[in-house]
Amino acid sequence: MNRRHDIDALRALAFGLVILYHVGMYYVADWAWHLKSPHAAAWLQLPMRALNLWRMDLVFLVSGVSLALLWGRAPPWMLLRDRSVRLLLPLAFGMVVVVPYQPYAQAVANGAVPPGFGAFLLRYFQGGPWPAGAFDGWQVGVTWNHLWYLPYLWCYTAVLVLAAPLAASGPGRRLGDGFRRLRGPWLLVLPALPLMLASALLWRRFPVTHDLVGDGWLHAASFTFFLYGWWLGLDAALWTELRRLRRRALLLALVLLGVVLVARGLVSSPAARLAVRLLADADAWCAVATVLGWAHHALNRPWRWLHWATESVYPWYLLHQTVIIVLVTWLAPWTLGPVREPLLLLAGTVAGCWMLTAVVRRSSVLRPLFGLRRRAPPRCPSTAQPAPPAAHSA
Repeated sequence: MNRRHDIDALRALAFGLVILYHVGMYYVADWAWHLKSPHAAAWLQLPMRALNLWRMDLVFLVSGVSLALLWGRAPPWMLLRDRSVRLLLPLAFGMVVVVPYQPYAQAVANGAVPPGFGAFLLRYFQGGPWPAGAFDGWQVGVTWNHLWYLPYLWCYTAVLVLAAPLAASGPGRRLGDGFRRLRGPWLLVLPALPLMLASALLWRRFPVTHDLVGDGWLHAASFTFFLYGWWLGLDAALWTELRRLRRRALLLALVLLGVVLVARGLVSSPAARLAVRLLADADAWCAVATVLGWAHHALNRPWRWLHWATESVYPWYLLHQTVIIVLVTWLAPWTLGPVREPLLLLAGTVAGCWMLTAVVRRSSVLRPLFGLRRRAPPRCPSTAQPAPPAAHSA
C-alpha cells in the first residue's frame, strides 16, 4: 500500500489549527475562555467564527480515516485495545499532570483560591469542593479541559468496533457504498443532510458542554464526520472526486460562510437562528470537503517535515493549552501591548511545545503517556533480519 502523505499532513495541519485557535481564544472579545486578555479584540470574532464552524469536524473526520487505515489488520477487539491504550492512557496522564495548572490559573484569576499551586493540587486531587465558577468543571471537581476530544474519540471508536457486525451486514455495506458512490453536486449536498437533521432535532436542547454525558448535539455531529472519514478511508475514486470538486466546494463554502456570518447579526427569533444553524452545517461539510480535495491535490507527497510532524502532533495537542496558559500568566504582568504580547505568546507556544515534545520523543517512559508507541530496541547487526515494509500509521 502506498503511503498517503496527504492524510498525515492533514492530521498535523488540523491540530495546528486547533492550537492557533486556542491562542486566539485568549484575545477574542466577548467569548468565554479560561483566561482573557485585557487586549481582547472584537475583530477576531470573524475569523475565529469562520474557523470554528469546521475545525473540529475536520479533526474527527481525519480520525475516522485513520481508523479505516487500521481496520482489517487485526480483530476489532485488538484494535479497540490498542486505541484504548493510545487514547485513555494519555487522557489519564494529561488530567493528572498536564491539565491541572489550567484550572489553577483560572481559579486564581477569578479570586476563587489563593495563589499556591501545591495547596491547589492537594485540594484538586480530592475533587474540591470549589466555590461556584472557580474554573470550568468546578462542579465535578476536576476537569479535562482541552483533552475532551480523547474520550469522545474513544467512544466513537468503541461504537464502530461494537457495531462491526452491523457495518458488515447488507444494509451496513449498502450505506457505506452509497456514501462512496456520491459524485458531483450530490457529494457536496447529501452528506450535509444528516448534520442538518441532527441540528434540527438536538441543537436547541443540547448546548455544547464537552462533559461527554450531556453533549447530544455535538456527539451527533462529531460522530457523523467520524463515520464519513471511516467510510472515506482510502477509496481512491472518492478522493479523486473530492480533488476534482475542490474549486466548486471552496466557492460554495465561501458563499455559505458569507450568508451565515451576515445572517447571525440580523436574526433573533428561534426559528431564524435554527435556519442559520442549518446553513452552518451545510457550510461545515463544504469546508471540510474543500480541505480534503485541496489536501489530496497539493499535499500527497513525502514532505521532509512530515515524519517529524506525524510523531509530534499528539504531544503538541496534549501540551499546547497548558503551555499557552503558563505563558499568559508570565507575560501578562509585563503589559507588552496588543501586538508584542500575542506575537510572543504564539512564538512561545510553538517553542515550548517543540522543546517539550523533543524530550517526550526521546524518552521510552514518556512516549506511551503521550500516545506514542515505544521505540523498538536496537538490534544487533549480526542477527538483524530485513524489516518488513512499513504499514501506514494512524
